[in-house]
Parts: sequence; C-alpha cells; structure tokens
Amino acid sequence: MSDAIQVVKNDEAGQFEVRLGDETAFAEFRMVQGGMILPHTVVPEAFEGKGVASALARTALGYAREHGLKVIPTCTFMAGYIKKHPEWHDIVHDAYRAQLGIGG
Repeated sequence: MSDAIQVVKNDEAGQFEVRLGDETAFAEFRMVQGGMILPHTVVPEAFEGKGVASALARTALGYAREHGLKVIPTCTFMAGYIKKHPEWHDIVHDAYRAQLGIGG
C-alpha cells in the first residue's frame, strides 16, 4: 500500500488525511505564527502495518519544510518519528529540541 498512499491536506478539518473505504487516518495540525503544532495522530486498525502513519508524518513535515515552518510535535507518534529520522531535526521548534533529545 505504501506506493499508493495518498495523503490529502484538509484545511477545514485541520488535518492531513488518508482514506481507506469509510475509515480515515489523520494527523492533526494547528498553524501558529511561524510554526505548526502536530498534536494528534490517529491510525485505525485497518491501516496498521501499511506505512500510513509514516506517510502522514512525511507529508506533514514536508509541508512544514516547504513553507518555512518550525514544527511543535506534541503528538507522541510525531515526536518519535522525528527523533528516529534526523533529516527532520532542523525543522523542530527550538523549544522542543531538548525534549526530543536532538540538541540544537
């Protein structure tokens, strides 16, 4: 499924989404001045093991990078994803770098 995962940014709902049938996996976002808070990610059981959560993370983080935003990953999944993927460390808001143990 990973090649076919289509993530859509739903501004009205404030989330990046992947749909599978009647179910939706999503990563919520909230825009703040110069940044984007990533507070919550939900991946229904039907999506597990298909790379959906990682696709949501890559899309949200890619959007932040493209728009010059710093991310505030209050979601434990997003924080863990960023910690494991050094290519995203540079876009973490300074106030959250120490919490993730990524220095700065």
